[in-house]
Amino acid sequence: MNNIVAIVGRPNVGKSTLFNRLIQRREAIVDSVSGVTRDRNYGKSEWNGKEFSVIDTGGYVRGSDDVFEGEIRKQVELAIDEADVIIFVVDVEEGITPMDDIVARLLRKVKKPVLLAVNKVDNSMREKDALEFYNLGLGDFYTFASISGSGTGDLLDAVIDAFPVKPEPVQEEVVLPRFAVVGRPNAGKSSFINALIGKERFMVTDIAGTTRDAIDTKFDRFGFEFNLVDTAGIRRKAKVKEDLEFYSVMRSVRAIEYSDICILIIDATRGFEGQDQSIFWLAEKNRKGVVILVNKWDLVEKDTMSTRDYEAKIREELMPFTDVPILFVSALTKQRLLKALEATVQVFENRKQRIATSKFNEFMLKVIEAYPPPATKGKYVKIKYCMQLPTATPQFVFFANMPQYVKEPYKRYLENKIRENWDFSGVPIDIYIREK
Repeated sequence: MNNIVAIVGRPNVGKSTLFNRLIQRREAIVDSVSGVTRDRNYGKSEWNGKEFSVIDTGGYVRGSDDVFEGEIRKQVELAIDEADVIIFVVDVEEGITPMDDIVARLLRKVKKPVLLAVNKVDNSMREKDALEFYNLGLGDFYTFASISGSGTGDLLDAVIDAFPVKPEPVQEEVVLPRFAVVGRPNAGKSSFINALIGKERFMVTDIAGTTRDAIDTKFDRFGFEFNLVDTAGIRRKAKVKEDLEFYSVMRSVRAIEYSDICILIIDATRGFEGQDQSIFWLAEKNRKGVVILVNKWDLVEKDTMSTRDYEAKIREELMPFTDVPILFVSALTKQRLLKALEATVQVFENRKQRIATSKFNEFMLKVIEAYPPPATKGKYVKIKYCMQLPTATPQFVFFANMPQYVKEPYKRYLENKIRENWDFSGVPIDIYIREK
């Protein structure tokens, strides 16, 4: 297991800016409104050849009316439990506040290395101002400026020195498949994840090592093991009013980019709307496997034809990529959730499958012979050899004497024949025609 560093402190002292600097990405949302970080964000960092995980927490708040702030306090205490080293960030501009005192009191009881980091120290006058932080009773402090990065080197040296000595791991870490749960706001994404995880919430770890801020949850039940990524709902661009929401949407888009399979949850009461389609095409464009779950199916008035009609309507919108599993579920009543999981794992397997070149040629060359590419300007296109490329997603190449004359409809014909013979349900396929 990697060492874990937790960044704690009261709201708005620059914890997320430091976090983003350490993991070298803009993962955590940074805004001048306090209380922006509501969950623990995890990222990976590396210094002097040592890798470690970083947890960014929401600001520690006591006695506030905000519903979220009680939750944030729990998250901070959890992060302190998980960490090997704690960085306590304070702000030189505001000096020691009563809130800092409360956090320091909490940290003095912790039996782990605590590094006091004074932020926004970017000149010698502020170096002097920082001396008052000795009053917190946490010993020496490190001054730095998270926006410019000055001073973070010394802080990181201290972090590395403070790590406990751990025995070398014997086995390689297994990289689990990542399934991103995506959809518009309020389609039931988090309810879906909670329903899957069930009451045994605490057997499931929000696992360290996700550098994407969409929160990862390790799932290990019913013989399945993978990471589930819950994302913020993706709204139409025109509806993204608040800055923070814009960032959340951006992060969801990024979660799609980093996942293997996207579970697209749509609201049965609203239908398959334009925004759902955009998310679907975004996943398809990124060459991700897709499973569509129609959630809240228990709320829809049904007759014998309703699922078939509803499914046909969705497939019509998905043309030409219609080979996608569509399941009707309810996160509330847990209806068909296991089926949904099985379908997702199957799509993941489909995406990984390799077809032996000999078998592929044997089947496809007969297909091409039965229906060759149409002749153009009296020229006949001959395809003599084809194979699957060694890529992460299914890509096939066909070698022809005049590749420029093979048009899109014929490529689609080849794709359909591949899908008829091998199970690539839910997975986009790329067809390339090259000169032999």
